[in-house]
Amino acid sequence: MRQLEDLKLENLTLAVDAAGVARLTLARPAKRNALDAATIEALIEVFTLIPRSGVRAVVLAAEGGHFCAGLDLVEHHREDREPAAFMHLCLRWHEAFNKMEYGGVPIIAALKGAVVGGGLELASAAHIRVADASTYFALPEGSRGLFTGGGATIRVADLVGKARMIDMMLTGRIYKGPEAVAVGLCQYLVEGSSEAKALSLAEAIAANTPLSNFAICSGISHMQNMSGLDAAYAEAVLAGVVNTQPAARARLEAFADGTAARVRPE
Repeated sequence: MRQLEDLKLENLTLAVDAAGVARLTLARPAKRNALDAATIEALIEVFTLIPRSGVRAVVLAAEGGHFCAGLDLVEHHREDREPAAFMHLCLRWHEAFNKMEYGGVPIIAALKGAVVGGGLELASAAHIRVADASTYFALPEGSRGLFTGGGATIRVADLVGKARMIDMMLTGRIYKGPEAVAVGLCQYLVEGSSEAKALSLAEAIAANTPLSNFAICSGISHMQNMSGLDAAYAEAVLAGVVNTQPAARARLEAFADGTAARVRPE
């Protein structure tokens, strides 16, 4: 079976520390980390292997001043694809982002600069998004004669609502700062490094039991796609497995004997 260390990655770098926290970094800074076909294939390779690799959390970061400017429009223009070819390319984007969202390993995106178009689709496939003061979000497809093809109609609309997404696409509206947090595009806004904050979150998350993290990072998304009745059944089954796991026994004992940390506001 292939291992993460066997991958010959194009436009990405990957490092895993002793705690099982992986740093996956977009590495096309001269292109503002725009996503070409090769990068999408590399993301598919990485997130196919990560759930079986022992990685406990992933920090998704980027080189340079921008997280991701979206689809590589230069490649798109040069390739002059037929409709069917572009449809199949979009399906590869969906393959990559579905593996991220449903893979069961927590992904924390460290955002900066442009998180635009397909870059926002990529960020929305992460489970937690951390923005810094330079981060801005946009879906400029309308002004460029395009339409989203990497899941924005599913994930971005779920984050901000249908009306806000339509407004972003029609008018080119940009969100940043506290307003971006308020509408749901990111959960954290930091003055310093978004990558440092993402890493601290990943380290804390990696200390959870893997089965609990798996349930949180795959089960909730699956249940959102179900009817209410089916979701209630699936939740009960998942809770039956997770809430009786042997790995949680010592944690439950610490709660029962009063030695566990209490949940209190800072």
